Amino acid sequence: MIIDQISPIVFTLGPFTVRWYGVMMAVTFLCGTYFILKFGKECGLTEEQLLNALIAVVIGLIVGARLLYVIVNFSYYLQHPAQIIRIDQGGLAFHGGLIGGLGTFAVLHRRLGIPFREGIDLCVPGVSIGIMLVRIANIFNQEILGRTTTFFPFDRHPTQIYGSLIGLILLIVFFRLKKRKPYYPGSLFWSFVLYYSIMRGFVEETFRAMPLVALKYINSYYGFGFFTAVHVFTPGLIALSWYMLNRIYRDKPAPDSLISGDTEPEHR
Repeated sequence: MIIDQISPIVFTLGPFTVRWYGVMMAVTFLCGTYFILKFGKECGLTEEQLLNALIAVVIGLIVGARLLYVIVNFSYYLQHPAQIIRIDQGGLAFHGGLIGGLGTFAVLHRRLGIPFREGIDLCVPGVSIGIMLVRIANIFNQEILGRTTTFFPFDRHPTQIYGSLIGLILLIVFFRLKKRKPYYPGSLFWSFVLYYSIMRGFVEETFRAMPLVALKYINSYYGFGFFTAVHVFTPGLIALSWYMLNRIYRDKPAPDSLISGDTEPEHR
């Protein structure tokens, strides 16, 4: 999706430039913080615990997301090393962020006094909102373009819109699942990973103009292609999330306190 005469810059004040990508990331952080504090306090966690965890996880997420993006586009950044730190201009890989954020929390959750499974559930609303808003920012950056097609009256698939709708769907699914009883800690996070992997792998990635690494089939009429690197790794993520969900459901469910807030915090 390309829109003529659109600018990635919101405004410039002297040497200070505000970009839409940075604005969307800031809004994502604020929304994620709100939901983490709201649901975390309902299970007896303190604001200090939650904010310390949030800061650490966000740093791990950004480092992991940027690192994977740079690795995938290594030839470009080898020639432009100064651009590696310019995350305000875009260039964060979701799967790298998932590994970085999850790994950071796995290392620190005991020190922070936050149960691992319950803790990862808290991040789902913020990440879903991030997917939704960052894909809108991609429109301003003229990136994450769809494949060309002659099937539609427009030239390309609007994959940024596809991705943004995926984020919206994931947010709706989260709030629907959290109403279910009993509550199984970790189920909300791994359900998110499962549904995101399916929708990203079979919808957004299929119509996104990305390099093909296997089979390399492109249908120019409908504008889809197989298989990108995300296509290749998607079955593994689906299998992992399915396995984790089954493992969680085999365990005894915890009281409906975290996320749903149905019991008193001191019971946690």
